[in-house]
Amino acid sequence: MRGKLIGALVLGLGGVAILLALANWQFRRLEWKTGVLARIEARIAADPVALPAQPDPEADRYLAVSLTGRFTGNPVRVQSALEGQGAGYRLEQAFEVGARRLIVERGFVPQAAAIPPAPEGEVTISGNLVWPDEVDSFTPAPDLSTGLFYARDLPALAAELGTEPLLIVRRDGPAGGGALLPAPVGTAGIPNDHLEYAITWLSLAAVWLVMTAYLIYRIRKQAEGETT
Repeated sequence: MRGKLIGALVLGLGGVAILLALANWQFRRLEWKTGVLARIEARIAADPVALPAQPDPEADRYLAVSLTGRFTGNPVRVQSALEGQGAGYRLEQAFEVGARRLIVERGFVPQAAAIPPAPEGEVTISGNLVWPDEVDSFTPAPDLSTGLFYARDLPALAAELGTEPLLIVRRDGPAGGGALLPAPVGTAGIPNDHLEYAITWLSLAAVWLVMTAYLIYRIRKQAEGETT
């Protein structure tokens, strides 16, 4: 019986220790991820600066910028959804800033609404630089005949609009009226599930501890039965 009890204790306490270590690791990840999101949010909401000559996808991700220029050509639509609005489209359009042509995401239009024209003439807008990573092997090819994309494929958007592969998601400034809704960059789409994972590991540790206690109880009862 002694050997069985020792084996049950080692198995039980070892399992609990491993599960608690995993929970502790998730709590550390939660602290790290919370800090990362706070820095991203601060950068998104920062006062805009001039557009860098050669933005870097890593160093300048979410950088708040201000630029003056004019919308040109026709927009293309990216199938999307907005909380509280349902399905619709993000409007991507070429924006000329001096000799440069960039992509400005004007905002979101509900699916049943008409596409509003962009403002004419020179306008000043502010927004954030983003390099979307939304395309995978399941993403349908864009329907170029109707200007419909199914994800923000930056190289393909740039090729279609004749711009640099550089996207500014508008935060402020005129971009058209009608049904156009602002859809600025935020951290809502960045997952932070570490608290849920930590709770899961803690729950498993509690279950493992109860099962270990029950196993020890059964071993002791069995031993008592054998001695009577």
